Amino acid sequence: MLRVRDDFLRAHLAIAALFCFLGFQYATWVSRLPTLKTDFELSDGRIGLLLMASGIGAAASFPLVATMMKRYGSQTLATVSAIVLGLVLAGFTLAPNFAVLLLVAALDGVAVGFLNVAMNAQGAALEVRFGRTAMSRLHATFSAGLGLAALLASGVNIVTTTLSAHFAIAAAVLALLLLLARTGMLADEPQPAPAAEQSNEQSDEQAAEQTGRAAEAAPPKRRGIPLPSRITIWMGVAMVFGTITEGAMNDWSALYLKNVVHASPQLAPLGIAVISVMMVVARLFADGWRTRFGDGPIVRIGSTVAGLGLALALLVGGVVPALIGFACVGLGIAAVTPCVYVAAARQGSDALALVAATGTTGLLAGPAVIGFVANATGLAWGMGVVAASALVVALCSTRIAWPALDKAPAPTAPDAVLHEA
Repeated sequence: MLRVRDDFLRAHLAIAALFCFLGFQYATWVSRLPTLKTDFELSDGRIGLLLMASGIGAAASFPLVATMMKRYGSQTLATVSAIVLGLVLAGFTLAPNFAVLLLVAALDGVAVGFLNVAMNAQGAALEVRFGRTAMSRLHATFSAGLGLAALLASGVNIVTTTLSAHFAIAAAVLALLLLLARTGMLADEPQPAPAAEQSNEQSDEQAAEQTGRAAEAAPPKRRGIPLPSRITIWMGVAMVFGTITEGAMNDWSALYLKNVVHASPQLAPLGIAVISVMMVVARLFADGWRTRFGDGPIVRIGSTVAGLGLALALLVGGVVPALIGFACVGLGIAAVTPCVYVAAARQGSDALALVAATGTTGLLAGPAVIGFVANATGLAWGMGVVAASALVVALCSTRIAWPALDKAPAPTAPDAVLHEA
């Protein structure tokens, strides 16, 4: 029993390091969007285009994820994509012009898409393998990574505004997180041997008979990408708008504080920190809330609080109301993605892969839409779209059949989650 607990804690810590890695890398460069905007003399529309390039990269990664997962496994895919994300920071520093900056952002999106699916496959397998809930706490470490990166950006800004110094420190932190992740990630289970390879122990007739029975019992395979079910589509829509809300706040909160409510350069990055701290706190308690109230009410109430809280903050205006509104978003939206990921994992690995891909696309492409709205009407209206997105999540949550948490985990085997996602 003690050995099982130790194995769970080691794997939990390693996978949490992956989540923290992704949050830290993402917030590191988006927290410096004001600097990138100044250095490259970018309009809000071009900032939106930069974020859109990252979202396009994430969307382009989806058709490749399933193949890469089956060929290399989630452990290898997570490691390689993490290394690429570390190198992307150097790309942002060395880019000579806006065109190269767009290519770097697109590469970032592809790597984020790969790591997002791989780490959530690891998280889902962790719950199945040990029979314990962990996804909310794993996502809490993603939020912790966002907050840590924002605080680092704020601290570095006090000393120097140079991107290269900031990103060099960030790269060292990412290397440590990756080393920690490598100590305990779940190994991908080997695929069952084909019947033909078992012929040394069985007669040809026995092998053929068993193969025939397996073919009858197995669901028919479809070529290409399988069509999602209606419930998976609703999960995907909820995930898209949930991650639009989360991602847009991370991308645009600093610019909103600086340009709309005229916060100081030292206070501007703290918008991300406030959101991240509230999300970490909420996600640390979210598993208990889910057990007591159920996933559906938590998602509905939380997304409503996020949408209405931000809307009121925008109407009132000012630095303090903005930070309070950001806190409402962090608190309310925190449980959305963990709950949807758990629900998707119980629908099977294809649903998990699709929902993870739509989540990554919303996280990266959604903020670009906010940029286009901000360029046309103003950033305050763009943030209003974020508030509306949170309310769309509340609507979608009423169409999802949420799993009962007091029931046994879905019979999805860990190797199926890791290999087929």
